[in-house]
Amino acid sequence: MLLEIVKYGNPILDKKGKMVTEFSDTISVLYQNMLDTMYKEEGIGLAAQQVGLAIQFCVIDVPSHPEYPITSILDGQSLSPQLLMPMCLINPEIQFLPSDEYYYEEGCLSFPEIKGDVARPELISVQYQDLDGNPHKLECDGLLGRCIQHEVDHLNGILFTDRMEKDVFSGIKKEVQMLKKNTQSILKKQNNIK
Repeated sequence: MLLEIVKYGNPILDKKGKMVTEFSDTISVLYQNMLDTMYKEEGIGLAAQQVGLAIQFCVIDVPSHPEYPITSILDGQSLSPQLLMPMCLINPEIQFLPSDEYYYEEGCLSFPEIKGDVARPELISVQYQDLDGNPHKLECDGLLGRCIQHEVDHLNGILFTDRMEKDVFSGIKKEVQMLKKNTQSILKKQNNIK
């Protein structure tokens, strides 16, 4: 089932998600619905807040690119990141590993058509649980590392625009304000109807 993607201006995007404690069919259904929604919107990651749920849960499917290889080590085993895809991260916690920060243009399904450069560390380690509640540790870099950082930020109520430098944000500020105004106008109408 396709879910509606929450747009910037909706207060749920600012909420830190609650820990997931129940690993049931409900979470498996959410996983599939979020993947279907993400694929339809041509995204590579989607956080629960973006579908209206303030929980520590996100889905990711990063494509491989021959010019930009990704290194991934899952639970101590080096493996191709494509063997992990699609994946979900439940209750993830990121640790930044010694590496350089680099700028990369990011977009977000909650900010349609809006993009901007964001600096993030190259190499990360993330501890998380899978759909069955099993714990894992993943070390990764490249687009996968960046996507995980973007989605985990969402789970903590942080948006990619919050990570932008002032001069980058000033270039998209007008579009961001317009999106917020439109979203809040729609929410107001919906609340008046209820």
